Amino acid sequence: MTGELSPIDKAKFVAAKRAVEFVEDGMRVGLGTGSTAAWMVRCLGELVREHGLRVTGIPTSTRTAELARNVGIKVVSLDEAKWLDLTIDGADEFDGDLNLIKGGGGALLQEKIVATASDQMVVIADAAKGVDTLGAFPLPVEVIPFGWQTSKALIEEMVASLDVMGSQTALRMNGDTPYITDEGNYIIDLHLKRIGNARQLAMVLNQVPGVVENGLFIDICDRVVIGYGDGRVETRDINNGTVEESLIEFVESDNLFRDI
Repeated sequence: MTGELSPIDKAKFVAAKRAVEFVEDGMRVGLGTGSTAAWMVRCLGELVREHGLRVTGIPTSTRTAELARNVGIKVVSLDEAKWLDLTIDGADEFDGDLNLIKGGGGALLQEKIVATASDQMVVIADAAKGVDTLGAFPLPVEVIPFGWQTSKALIEEMVASLDVMGSQTALRMNGDTPYITDEGNYIIDLHLKRIGNARQLAMVLNQVPGVVENGLFIDICDRVVIGYGDGRVETRDINNGTVEESLIEFVESDNLFRDI
């Protein structure tokens, strides 16, 4: 099982395993979307099934909701939960201030709504996701389908005047057709290479007509849990200014690793 995992998957697994330690009995927990978040959902499901942990999960996508139900986590909508104790999610990039780029999995809108409706957000990631400056990963921007080409042109015009290194944009595709989010929208990926002022960019992007939300998560993340392929885990807390290191042992688990 674990012997078949790549170093990256091992890193994601140990980060997820450490992150679910922040979940307490009775919590309402936002469940992120993506490959790293999927490990977290499986780890949390194991705690529910085998240790009797009582949690309510609020998923950020239909695929996360399906996985959560499959592993035994009670799932409700954000409208039912109203407010959350904690959200655990992955990230495509994070910087030293724990600002993020998210949305590679196409769920940035629901992810941002759920994260901002939580007392705390914990991000889980492998070490390769850490950067000095955001922007190497393409920045997703969710737009409504109506007039998307106009929105794309306005975004390109706006980006050209800001402190970024690149300006290429592309409509995200799913084969021969546009990728459709859970909310029925399109995603335009901005290949900026380097974002000099992420806060400014996030604010300006959301002023463009047709833009629903962007993938910059500024001042939302409280902790980042960084996994390594050898089982080491580093936890950075932006509020307390602390860095903790630990080691997660790999344990074979048919229930956790099935269908990987």
